[in-house]
Amino acid sequence: MQHAHQKAVIHRDLKPSNILVVEVGGKPMPRIIDFGLAKAITAPVPGETLFTQVGAFLGTPGYMSPEQADPNVHDIDTRTDVYSLGVVLYELLTGYLPFDTTQWKKQGLEEVLRQLRETDPQRPSTRVGANRGTSTSCAEVRGTQLAQLVSLLRGDLDWITLKALEKNRERRYGTPSELAAEIERYLENRPVVARPASRGYRLRKYVRRNRVAVAVAMGSIAILVAFVVTQAMQLRRITRERDRADRITEFMTNMFKVSDPSEARGNSIRAREILDRSSKEIDTGLTKDPELKAQMLLVMGTVYQKLGLYTQAESLLTQAIDIRGRILGPEHPDTLKAKERMSPLFAEQGRFAEGEKFDRELLASQRRVLGPDHRETLATQSELFWLLDWLGRSQEGEKLGRTTLAAQQHALGKEDPDTLLSMRRLGSILESEDHLPEAEALSRQSIEIRKRVSGPEHPETLLAMSDLGLVLTQEGRPAEAEVVLRETLTVQRRVLGSDHQNSVATMNSLAIALQHQQKLDEAESLYREALDTSRRVLGPEHPGTLMEMGNLGTIFQDRKQYSEAEKVEREVLTIRRRTLGADHPDTALAMFNIADALHHEGRNAESAALFRETADIQRRVLGPTHSDTLDTLYNLACALATDHKPGEALAVLRQAVENGFPPPNEHLKIESDEELKSLHGDPRFAAIVAEAQERAASAARGPER
Repeated sequence: MQHAHQKAVIHRDLKPSNILVVEVGGKPMPRIIDFGLAKAITAPVPGETLFTQVGAFLGTPGYMSPEQADPNVHDIDTRTDVYSLGVVLYELLTGYLPFDTTQWKKQGLEEVLRQLRETDPQRPSTRVGANRGTSTSCAEVRGTQLAQLVSLLRGDLDWITLKALEKNRERRYGTPSELAAEIERYLENRPVVARPASRGYRLRKYVRRNRVAVAVAMGSIAILVAFVVTQAMQLRRITRERDRADRITEFMTNMFKVSDPSEARGNSIRAREILDRSSKEIDTGLTKDPELKAQMLLVMGTVYQKLGLYTQAESLLTQAIDIRGRILGPEHPDTLKAKERMSPLFAEQGRFAEGEKFDRELLASQRRVLGPDHRETLATQSELFWLLDWLGRSQEGEKLGRTTLAAQQHALGKEDPDTLLSMRRLGSILESEDHLPEAEALSRQSIEIRKRVSGPEHPETLLAMSDLGLVLTQEGRPAEAEVVLRETLTVQRRVLGSDHQNSVATMNSLAIALQHQQKLDEAESLYREALDTSRRVLGPEHPGTLMEMGNLGTIFQDRKQYSEAEKVEREVLTIRRRTLGADHPDTALAMFNIADALHHEGRNAESAALFRETADIQRRVLGPTHSDTLDTLYNLACALATDHKPGEALAVLRQAVENGFPPPNEHLKIESDEELKSLHGDPRFAAIVAEAQERAASAARGPER
């Protein structure tokens, strides 16, 4: 600290304001002090009248020394000033007085004096740490954090302050100048008198006084030690990496080696053959390095998955998870990463209930280990909301999907691949819930970003286009959908192959668009191709296989081959009830198709009963205004009208119209439907028709402004 060379003049003013004025270079610099009231220790000076009378209680108690509070003590000396300076130091360091003077207002004078004489104040560091609420602002005023302030006070400053505040004045600093010298020692990083001087304490003080020299010496030692350690670690790492590289080289060489010369077919050998051979030989090739084996299993399992070979992928990924769990632990980040790769396989194989259980357990671990906003945590959350839709819980899936998409957009960005995957999935859920405009908007947004970020032929770009085609068909624009879906299917067959599940899904969507345009021959051909592929690749009971079967049944209905349609749909219904459950929307769809076939076969009583059961399921699962629920109610009304039950038919028809039938994308004219001809002339039917027409006209006009 630089000291001014100008002469300093000190003026003492014993008026109650207790102001100490220091002149530096002719400029007065006032400092407010408060020692209670100074006691006279010398003879009176003429003109000064406000001195403390011996034995009287005058002054500010918070700053008084114990001897001032003791009426039996008459020999007051400079150690009393040391105590008062200690109070000021305490207050400067902590922002508090040594004693809580606010409590003294509630106590008698004798109790206050007793505390001053007998009670020891808390250490400054303890006082600050124990009053975190108000100490935080005190720390901020002092330009530091609360924890740092406590750390700074703990040690020398605690010792100095408490020595100045000793009850026994024999153990205090003898004069203010001794206290000042002690503070100088602290500021110069020399041992202070107040603190017992152990060897460690003196060493720390020496280091602080000679920071540069010690830092240079320690730095030299650290560099030497680091050099030795680094060389040893480098040698060990090089040896380990060399051995690992040798194992990888040997394994990769064996991957591309054809054991029998007659099998060496040059470029005709396929990646699938290489992958199959390698997955069988990995146990012998990498037995000595389980971590590397797990990594290679993970890579090959992911490749199998991208090829649409889900059974093989699951086998390899399960092995990778087991190895990492055994070596690293079940909740190690690398183990969780392997599990996250496994997560999509359940939906792809149609094992939705297993997938939900797996994803919920994985998600709980990821939230604990990685945090709720980590990329892998959000990826699992995306898989979970996608599974919920497949399980028929689309509203629950939509809610979690919106939450997940918002979190990914915030944490990863709007153009991140994981964000775009969730965007596409949410659009698909919205389509299944009849939120068609929003579903179309999300699909188009996903396509636009995907083409720019991933390229026009990326599998996810093509899937988004396939989803858009399905939405357009649902919106009553099958011709537009056909154009989009034909382009998508052509690229998917070339990039992924005709057997890939993505290609099969687009094939099915294109067939639906063609069927809506009454291009039944081509639609049937595509349904059959998709069905044969799904049976061969996914199995006879996969949800995708059953979807193609059900759609093929609707072709039979369009051709008026109702007995064939009923046979196919009953097979679908049996499997769906067993695999998906009685209340799944796809199960209800199979029931609807059977009821429709029965109705056209003239079996109206059976048809009406099955339509009612279907409508009950759809109300619970999809809601009363969903297009599938409304279609079922309308067809139930037709069956009842045909069966000469006009009262029941009108009641069901009114229920359908009141809930929004016909949907905006359907152009059915209730008044001209032949199956409702028996209701013509009934004023109740006319009123229902008028209401439906008004609703249709209002929808065509759009929302009022």
